[in-house]
Amino acid sequence: MGKIRISSLAKELGIKSNNLISTCQEKGLTHINHHANTLDPEQVEMLKKLFKRTPDDSVTTKEPKVKEAIKTSAKEEKLEDKDILQEDRTEKSVQPSKIVRFHKSAAQRQKQPAKVAPAKAFWKKKQTDSSSQQKNRELSEKYIEVKKPIVKERETHIIMEPPITVKDLSSKLGIRANEIITKLLLEHNVRATINQILSEEIVQLLGIEYNVEIEINKKEAREEYDFTAEQISTREEDKVPRAPIVTFLGHVDHGKTSLLDRIRKTKVAEGEVGGITQHIGAHKVETNGKHVVFLDTPGHEAFTAMRARGANVTDVVVLVVAADDGVMPQTEEAINHAKAANVPIIVAINKIDKVGANSLRVKQQLANLDLIPEEWGGKTPFVETSAVTGTGIDSLFEVLLLESEILELKAIPMNYARGVVLEAHLSEGRGVVANVIIQDGTLRQGDIVLCGKTFGRARLLIDDKGKEMKEAGPATPVSISDFSDIPEAGDKFYVVSDIQKAREIALERRSKDRETSLAKHQHVTLDNLYSMIAEGNVKEIKIILKADYKGSVEVLKKALDALSTTEIKVKILHSGVGGITESDVLLADASDALIIGFYVTAEDKARLLAEEKGVEIRLYKIIYDATNEIKAAMEGMLEPEKKEVVLGHVEIRQVYNISKYGNVAGCYVKSGKITRNSFVRLIRDSIIIYDGRLESLKVVKDDVKEVKAGFECGLKIADFNDIKAGDIVEAYEIQKIARTLSV
Repeated sequence: MGKIRISSLAKELGIKSNNLISTCQEKGLTHINHHANTLDPEQVEMLKKLFKRTPDDSVTTKEPKVKEAIKTSAKEEKLEDKDILQEDRTEKSVQPSKIVRFHKSAAQRQKQPAKVAPAKAFWKKKQTDSSSQQKNRELSEKYIEVKKPIVKERETHIIMEPPITVKDLSSKLGIRANEIITKLLLEHNVRATINQILSEEIVQLLGIEYNVEIEINKKEAREEYDFTAEQISTREEDKVPRAPIVTFLGHVDHGKTSLLDRIRKTKVAEGEVGGITQHIGAHKVETNGKHVVFLDTPGHEAFTAMRARGANVTDVVVLVVAADDGVMPQTEEAINHAKAANVPIIVAINKIDKVGANSLRVKQQLANLDLIPEEWGGKTPFVETSAVTGTGIDSLFEVLLLESEILELKAIPMNYARGVVLEAHLSEGRGVVANVIIQDGTLRQGDIVLCGKTFGRARLLIDDKGKEMKEAGPATPVSISDFSDIPEAGDKFYVVSDIQKAREIALERRSKDRETSLAKHQHVTLDNLYSMIAEGNVKEIKIILKADYKGSVEVLKKALDALSTTEIKVKILHSGVGGITESDVLLADASDALIIGFYVTAEDKARLLAEEKGVEIRLYKIIYDATNEIKAAMEGMLEPEKKEVVLGHVEIRQVYNISKYGNVAGCYVKSGKITRNSFVRLIRDSIIIYDGRLESLKVVKDDVKEVKAGFECGLKIADFNDIKAGDIVEAYEIQKIARTLSV
């Protein structure tokens, strides 16, 4: 006998090939690992002896696997199935239901045989013993126990946190969302979707109707004391004097930056586009061993938020007023910011070297605003300065140092640093960069910084002169790199000891802001649907805004939002810091929006994609240009104003009735003119009888375009024949006049 394959031998023995392979490996035949392997005649004989069946070992043969098998011995329980012949060991599938105990007689068993899925056998079945079958028939009682499904009882008291959606409420109450939505619509006249945020009143009302007490648990925000508690020292003896933080405020083009350039001995103003400051700048100046930190703020009206942040950070405000211009709108606004921040004000009357300068008039105007000069018996120091000649610069610096000594400004350098973000932007080489000013403590490289909804490790510190620092003490302007996201300008920052804690607080704040924005989102309801329809066809200009600094984004958003009217809306689809990317162009293409870049450029791929998609990208460096062009575009979208202009009056002197044509009037033009395309109204006894258009206008037999005063003509009014001699025809036209925005 030659060699034989594993598959052939398994078939001959009536077993699976896998079982035969396992047995071979157990007996040392390690080369057998596949059903196509072959065996020698000696090996075949050995395996046949192992698998040779006897009457005694037939019951131990392996049987197929069936779900939830109930195993019984041959002596205790053997059932007869009319459809399937089973061996000594029987198997039965059980369907889950509740716990049931029932008595099954032999007669019922014959009428209702148990239906069991047939088990596939791998060898020929043997006939069961007749004596065991007889015992099975004599069984009179059978108990089957199955697990009962657990039914969760509905809770009578639940706790939820806002915002609460229909889906959340459905999950807590154990009621289908469709049922809640139907109930809201039919019983409360509220249209809602599964993700609709419900008001607290509606939630409480639904709880009453479903007999469930709903407790709305509002999260409390972390307070500042969580961070101040980590301070190392609060003792007075540990406090040391610090440099004053001075902010220059005033109207645009009154010389704030030029005055600071004279103090700092720099030329910042020369490099500013449009000659105006559009960012907050911070610089530390040393004179005679004493330091002063200066903040330069924009003077344009759109930068109100920036000026407000500057006033909230500062210790002293220098109000710059041009001697030739006097008090302007932003000057008054700067005074209000300083008073709201409760900081002392020093007035610098600048440009006294110019022709037409009148410092006395400036003092009188400021006195009317409760800023009375010291020489007039008031408490406000006034210094006359000139950024060009340098007049009064030393006097101004002396007054600032004197004022800071009176304030007794102190800080504790050993504490963890805390301060305020002035500006934040995305740098290509450094990532997210935040320009901050430290109010207390010392910031060191590697410190963990929490700032609003962002956090990070201060890996790189750069001072106002561009030099790298290892640490920065109180009242120091510094740039911090490596934040997780761009922080908001005006956010407070704290140094914390644990980065995990910083991450948790930042995520919690971000989640809270998202919940607040979702709760404020208003959907169309039956209550506001009519008011929206009443507004007519609402037009809107969709804008994607990108800028270099976070503060610039805020300013532009506020300025563009202010251009919105009841007819035309300015909608900012997306705003962010950094250059214009492909995703911005794709969003603009999908939403038919305009991309505005302020002090940024578009990437090469984004520029090519914009040309391909026909998306318009506008780049600006001066805020006036951006707002003026958007305003002009909005004026072009306004519905033109319609104005009625009377052209002339025509007297009907005779009426001719022409068959198949109707009544034709013989007329005389008394004043003005009448044209072929003009509108006409028929006036009889000072009452308008008809208002319509001309069908024809002729002189003798010729069609004409117009007839002027003093000439006769014939005319036919379209779709109207009730004309009489003596009637007056008034000719007029509708002129469309372009409208402008009164913003």
